[in-house]
Order: sequence, then C-alpha cells, then structure tokens
Amino acid sequence: MLNVDLNWPSSQNRVTMINEHENLLRVVHFDKPDYIPMDFHINAACWHHYPQGALEELMAAHPLLFPEFEKSSGPAKSQLNPWERAGQPYTDSWGCVLETRDDGIIGTATKHPLESWDGFENYTPPDPEKFLRLGAVDWDQLAKTSRKPRAVGRLENDGLQHGHTFQMLADIRGYKNLLFDMADEEPRLYKLIKMVESFNLAIVHRYIELGAEWMSYPEDLGMQIGPMLSPEHFRKYIKPSYQRLMSPASRAGCIVHMHSDGDIRTLVEDIIECGVDVVNLQDLVNGIDWIKEHLAGRVCIDLDIDRQRITRFGTAAQIDELIQEDVEKLGSKEGGLMMIYGLYPGVPLENVKALMDAMERYSTYYS
Repeated sequence: MLNVDLNWPSSQNRVTMINEHENLLRVVHFDKPDYIPMDFHINAACWHHYPQGALEELMAAHPLLFPEFEKSSGPAKSQLNPWERAGQPYTDSWGCVLETRDDGIIGTATKHPLESWDGFENYTPPDPEKFLRLGAVDWDQLAKTSRKPRAVGRLENDGLQHGHTFQMLADIRGYKNLLFDMADEEPRLYKLIKMVESFNLAIVHRYIELGAEWMSYPEDLGMQIGPMLSPEHFRKYIKPSYQRLMSPASRAGCIVHMHSDGDIRTLVEDIIECGVDVVNLQDLVNGIDWIKEHLAGRVCIDLDIDRQRITRFGTAAQIDELIQEDVEKLGSKEGGLMMIYGLYPGVPLENVKALMDAMERYSTYYS
C-alpha cells in the first residue's frame, strides 16, 4: 500500500475552535475565519481506476479533508446514477440523450430534442414538482430525510443541478444551433429560455421553502481560452435569467454560489452583478495573478485547483508550491478564500497524496 505518513503536525489539533457552519460564514463574510475550507471531491469513476483500498487509505490519513470518513468493509464503490453508466444512453427529463464512455462520468448530450425548431410547438417541459433535470424528485421525502446539516454544525447547501441554463439550452438545441439562435435573435429562443427559467425558478423556491442557507448555481461557461459565448450574448440572453434565479435566494438570506469551469474573465463582472457572493473558478486557466488583481478581497473566492497541468503531471514539490501560491496570493486572515479539488482518473497516487498533504497543511496558513 502507498505510504501516507505525514511529516507535519496533525491538523486535528489545530482546527477545533468553531464548527464548519460558523467558519464558512466567516469566510464568505470576510469575518476572520479559523481556517481555509478545503474540499476534496473524488469523482465516482476513480473507484474503478485506482487500486482497491488506495483512495480509502489516503482518505483515512487526511481527517481535515475527510472528517467523517469510515473505511468500508469491502471495495470502495460509488452507487452510480443512470446518467453515469457507460454504454447505457440516458434520456433526461428534458428529452436530451446523455452518453458516457466511463462509469462515473456524467454523460454528454448526444441527441438534442429541439435540434430542429419543428417540434417546438409540442415541446413540453418537465414538471418541477416531480423532476429535476437529471431525474425524479420527491420533495416531501426530501424534507423528511435530508434537512439535518445544522444539527451537525453544517450549512444547508442546496442548488440547481449542473448546467442549469446556458448548458441546458445547448443540450436542448445543440451548441452550434444555440449560438446561431443568439446571433439571429431567434424569437423562439426567448420562449425556450423562459421555459427553462420557469423550471429552475420553481426548484429554487422549493429549496428556499425547505430552509436553504446556501444556493448553488453551477454551470460551465468557459473554454480553455475565453467563454463559450460572447459577453454580449451572455448579457442579452443568460444574465437576465441568472438575476431572476438568484434574487429569490438573496432575498431569503441565502449565500449565492456560482461555479464555472474554464476561462470566464470576460464574464465574471456580470456574474458578480447577478448577486453572487461566492465565485468558484479555476486557478491556472484564469490566472492566479489575474484573480488576485480583480477578485481578491471583493468577493469570496472558491478556488478550483488545477486539474490539467501541475496536479497531474507535476512533482510533489510543484504541487505544494501551487497550493502555497494560491493561498498566499488569494488568502487573508480576513477570509474570502475557500478551495476545492476534483479528482478524476489519471492523476498518479503520489500526486493525490501530495495534494491532500498540501491542502491540509495550508488550510491553517493564516491561523
């Protein structure tokens, strides 16, 4: 098995002053938190790409990142959703056909229900009382079984499923078709946007009724260089929906969190103007120095740690340097910084360990 002994003092003895709920609020509100929240997400595909037990061994050795971890009695596996199963095309609640080649990776839309506008007059949106984008929902059961975070010192975290507006429209129409619709000012596009928005807004209101404290609005808008749509089209077609979707959460006192992969530098000011409290963006794609200059101290940054270059192909020393640079340039004793890493297959186990070590080490950099 991989050697995971740490050569620095245990973080368990350093982060004991306030609970996760209170610390997160202090981070968002620049109110001197005790530590930088670090979230390490392991994608479901990882469980069949790495040796049995290797990830669990690393999780057990990093209690700050995995405070509730309990070793399984057998092989560590994730229960896959229908839209994460390779070789089994899945039709979502909007009629988009999703396909994946790797168990655990959410499928990509390969068939679009409105690739032609011919069927629009008879196109019916799903009922938000019964469905989310990816599957059925039982709101009554959800209210009974999963509304307990405050009892264990956590924030009630809810939100729309990933790809709620722009990506949803692209999956329904097809990406190229959608961009042509925007350029042509297609009148039916406005009706489709309103349809998608009404569905999303009903879900937002449902979560608010259930006591949401944190509302997430995740969807990818960026490419490797630049956004997937022009800033002008974002402002004209997408931003108004964002504002209407986020304002009820803001009025209810929720923390509004927006995630996007890719280069969103030309969109980020508009995103913040929608009422966003926390911006989740990638460090190297957008540039650490750019983020420092334009966002640090103005809005809470949920920094998405590099998954393309250093953490996959670099050395342990380079990984440590990256996390230290992120923290030193974007962090502060006042707060305003949290960090997240998404592990996907292909990262060497020694790099996974180095990353976990660094995230725990620098979480208390300002303590």
